[in-house]
Amino acid sequence: MKEFGDICTKVRFLGFTIMKKNIGIVSYNINCNFTNYGSALQSWALSQTIDRMGEELGLQSKLIDYCPTVMTEYDILHPFKNMWDTDEQSKRMVELTMPAIRENYEKFEQFYTHRFRRTKKKYNDNDFDAIVDDEEIHSFVCGSDTIFCIDEFKGFVEGYWANFECMRDNAIAYAASFGDSHFQPQDYVTLDKRLKNFLAIGLREQQMIPYVKSHTDVPVQRVVDPTLLLNRDDYEQITCPRLVDGNYLLLYSRRYNKAMEDFAIKLAKEKNLRIVEISLRATNVDRGHIMMYGAGVEEFLSLIKYSQCVVTNSFHGMIMSVQFEKLFYAFSREQCDNKVIELLQLMGLSDRLLVTGQESVMGKIDYEQVQSRIGNYRNESLGYLKKALTIIKE
Repeated sequence: MKEFGDICTKVRFLGFTIMKKNIGIVSYNINCNFTNYGSALQSWALSQTIDRMGEELGLQSKLIDYCPTVMTEYDILHPFKNMWDTDEQSKRMVELTMPAIRENYEKFEQFYTHRFRRTKKKYNDNDFDAIVDDEEIHSFVCGSDTIFCIDEFKGFVEGYWANFECMRDNAIAYAASFGDSHFQPQDYVTLDKRLKNFLAIGLREQQMIPYVKSHTDVPVQRVVDPTLLLNRDDYEQITCPRLVDGNYLLLYSRRYNKAMEDFAIKLAKEKNLRIVEISLRATNVDRGHIMMYGAGVEEFLSLIKYSQCVVTNSFHGMIMSVQFEKLFYAFSREQCDNKVIELLQLMGLSDRLLVTGQESVMGKIDYEQVQSRIGNYRNESLGYLKKALTIIKE
């Protein structure tokens, strides 16, 4: 497993020693109420991409362990207080899943510690500016994920909007998402001020681009999620060996959806597949499902890679299914559907989105066409990121 040092890397070139500048990645990842494969993978993909570009630009990524005030009460090992679903059955499912939650947490900690250059300590809204000297951070990249969603975080998170003294006019945004934010008049006043903190703004979805372009004088572009900047070969390098023998359907649920569960059970029966499930529905083991909530990031990739098909309501569950060219079915999650709809449109796969499970869906996916579409958007996004890093490097 590759490990990174904590200090800037010195590179020898033609007899000269060049010190690479640390670019701090600020995103929603380490501090949350439940671990999230997508949050981890989008941060990893962005760090990998920055490091590759950094060979030419003299830059390297560093993952910032940032815990905003709004997240100080989040606790992965005690998630009950901040759960979305507060009904007794959901709480009971979490209680039953706690052994797997603890196992999963430890694996994520290993991933964040050994797959990144990570800050030596956790920073919050009170001491963030100290990071420049403590960690030798030169500048910042905010993104990806729904870091611009004020509904999700009950307002504007200072670090996500580059609103610390050390970040203003010293940060870019990459694939930041507004999710399904609902702005009030006063929110737009704050938004206009926060946008001025950035030297370039890359947004993951099209929806807010017209507004942002009209209220800033910096480059603004739609870009793909960082996980699409890499390709299958990149993920193969960290994917662990097969975990489950035989043919199976992977059911990956970010939030319980009975229609999705029923669809997966029916599909598995039709295709004579076992069901491997990543969810909090611990009692599904009694239905013969192989429950895998304890899987780490590398194991998650393996479960997708070796599956026959994937049923999910996860944004990044869809992306990784596409990366491994799997037959997949995406279910609406009610919240943040905009990002799912736009992603499927981008890939030309809008027909894969299901609500009831009764919809008619094409069987096969023409991945040659899908990869061609992604390739075009990937190249445009890489072009944006390189230009943005060049601006921030000065």
